[in-house]
Amino acid sequence: MLRDCKIFVAKTAGFCFGVDRAVKIVYNKLDNRNNVVTLGPIIHNPNVVDDLKQKGVYPVELEDVRAGQTVIIRSHGVGREVYEKLEETGCEVIDATCPFVSRIHRIANEKSEEGYSVLIAGDKDHPEVRGIVSHCGGGGFVFDSCDEFENLVKSHDFSTKKVAILAQTTYNKNMWNELKTLFEKYLPDAEISETICGATFERQSEAQELAKKADLMIIVGGRHSSNTHKLKAVCEGYCKCILVENAEELRKCDIDLSGANFIGISAGASTPAYIIKEVQRTMSELLNNVDEEFNFEEELEKSLKKIHTGMKVEGVVTTVGDTEITVDIGTKHTGYVSLAELTDDPSKKPSDVVSVGDTIDLIVLKTSDNDGIVTLSKRKVDAVLGFQKILEAKEADAVLEGVVTNVVKGGVLVSANGVKVFIPASQAAPRRDYDLNELLKQTVRFKILEVNEAKQRAVGSVRAVAREEKAAAQAKFFETAEAGQEIEGVVKSITDYGVFVDLGGVDGLVRRADLSWNRIKHPSDVVSVGDKVVVKIKDIDTENKKVSLIYKKDSENPWEIFKANYEVGQTVKATIVSITSFGAFAQIIEGIDGLIHISQIANQRVNNVADILTVGDEVNCLITEIDTDKKRISLSIRALLPAEDEETEEYEEEETEA
Repeated sequence: MLRDCKIFVAKTAGFCFGVDRAVKIVYNKLDNRNNVVTLGPIIHNPNVVDDLKQKGVYPVELEDVRAGQTVIIRSHGVGREVYEKLEETGCEVIDATCPFVSRIHRIANEKSEEGYSVLIAGDKDHPEVRGIVSHCGGGGFVFDSCDEFENLVKSHDFSTKKVAILAQTTYNKNMWNELKTLFEKYLPDAEISETICGATFERQSEAQELAKKADLMIIVGGRHSSNTHKLKAVCEGYCKCILVENAEELRKCDIDLSGANFIGISAGASTPAYIIKEVQRTMSELLNNVDEEFNFEEELEKSLKKIHTGMKVEGVVTTVGDTEITVDIGTKHTGYVSLAELTDDPSKKPSDVVSVGDTIDLIVLKTSDNDGIVTLSKRKVDAVLGFQKILEAKEADAVLEGVVTNVVKGGVLVSANGVKVFIPASQAAPRRDYDLNELLKQTVRFKILEVNEAKQRAVGSVRAVAREEKAAAQAKFFETAEAGQEIEGVVKSITDYGVFVDLGGVDGLVRRADLSWNRIKHPSDVVSVGDKVVVKIKDIDTENKKVSLIYKKDSENPWEIFKANYEVGQTVKATIVSITSFGAFAQIIEGIDGLIHISQIANQRVNNVADILTVGDEVNCLITEIDTDKKRISLSIRALLPAEDEETEEYEEEETEA
């Protein structure tokens, strides 16, 4: 007696939406039509197929279809050529292809027409994959493992081609994740579509978690069912697994149940609920254990719960793509949330917002029971909660942060807490001529000025925050700053008389004379608007909030350089920079000029300096005097002239006097 052994049936076991839809289509047709056939077995489950045969519905091959018949295309879908041949036959066609398979057909067809090479992860002999290949105009390339993919890319040159990669809806999710690493390695520019059915992934994930806890897993499903075999493969790495098609097979199995304390049951997508229930009941009988851990009918009823537009639901993220995510909302529907309904921030990708396994609140935007799809929005939920935060920020006069998403007439829109806040141009731009487009995608800090709760609208101001921050910065500056202190700033504007530097909320002025030790034509010769500069505080007028600055450095003072390198009696080469009636000024180094008196230009009398020297001339001079206090230097050309010339001059002067 193994009364302590527990049996647990996976919630995701059994019909997926696509299979359930196809089977219902067939049974509904029996109510008002005869001569109904299915193109191949409607699903990979002999029990269902046999039941339909008893009701007069037989699976047929394409060549056996006759005019007047109602032909139902199974959930696996078919290739384009099959549709064409059926049309030629003259029969009525009812398409029960799973909507998720139809989506893959559409992607394969579109990408082929756009010139892409289409690569498909799946079993090349599976009818679903054969159908997908048929929708690839130029033919698709199929691979079923990492090794097959590597062989494919090594045997075909895809380097000059556009590549799209898809997967069979029932492909193993773990294998797909391994393959993604190889896609990045060999085909980094390929367009990858997440086409594995969310229900398949959920079924495999739940079965895997069950297998980790179980001593034995019973997998129920058709032996020709691809997803059933994949389900068994997922579980085999954790415990012993048995595949059965029905309860009768379970009775015939020679199963050693000694030591089994936990038995898990899962089923492929083609397994009806009544077969799962029979297997569960049979296992209980074999264990003489009537305590069941799972009420299938109740769970099925839960999974079929009605949803409607505007309804708030909770969803678990199952896949995260580049443009959308899929979620499980506890029904047979697959939930989709587009990037636009996931976040307001245009700079973010889905993976920046959510991860697989996250539980999120959503609003239903649209439902399609025929397709098994529900369109959802996280953004609308965020907006409701976010608007409450906007109200609280207005009440507390708090600063908010958001991203500028749009430039609109009269201002910009900022996304904050899932809410679009309007900020008028006068409250967004630092000046009137500012181009608002420069704010796009920038993060800004703002305050709420007005709120209209009825219309769920808010008006904010960036400048209000800027003003407060500037006032705080000014107060701090004048409390701590002192003359002689060096500080970093940014050149804000340039005038003829000097430069204004932004010191962080306070503007200081560097007058022209304090910009450079050298002669300059204009302050713009030294700095440009936007330059980062280090300046010294020359003077502070706290009362009038004015700051005088010095940009020129003491270490660059030409007098200090001159004193360190020159002395009286030293010969220097100087350049004539100006001429006067009493002599000429010559530049020794940049910023330092010396005077060559008219009497020191030549050995003979000089009446007009311009007759001897010209601006730009380079002359050799002797430093005869340095007056540091008055910053004056005397130079002499005459002192370097030959002595005999001087004697000749004295002689001539004597002769003249005689």
